[in-house]
Amino acid sequence: MRAALAAGLWALASAASAQTVVLVRHAEKADASRDPVLSEAGTQRAQALAAIFGREGPDLVLVSPLQRTGLTAAPTVAEFGAPVRAFALDAGVEAHVGAIVAEIAAQPEDAVILVVGHSNTVPLIARALGVDSDDMPECEYDRLTRVDLRSFVPHAAVSRYGAASTC
Repeated sequence: MRAALAAGLWALASAASAQTVVLVRHAEKADASRDPVLSEAGTQRAQALAAIFGREGPDLVLVSPLQRTGLTAAPTVAEFGAPVRAFALDAGVEAHVGAIVAEIAAQPEDAVILVVGHSNTVPLIARALGVDSDDMPECEYDRLTRVDLRSFVPHAAVSRYGAASTC
């Protein structure tokens, strides 16, 4: 039901002609190692992410170099064939966020961009795009923030997708 609601909201909101940024945190990790793969729940969430786009997917997917972000985006990329760009983390979170925001700004006005980040980067990216965003607890995986950038007045809508997070 949550996936259907998210898909319905996405389809309704996609009718507007504005640059759209979809921000999500990577899906659930298999373990606590530095660069883990996704757990079974994470794999299911990644598939649910692809489903929220309906018939028209993103024009571009932005991720970090850590495999959990790429694996979260993989079903969406496979479904829609969007190009993927990874942004380094080695210069620090601020530089990472700045590079992603600069890439978003360089895209066409009507582009749909999926950003798969981390609990510490997703809220910062949303804020850098000009919208309020609560910090993200470590246990939250189901937040989807859709930011419409139009006429210098960004608008954000937060919804949930996939299985409910446990926090």
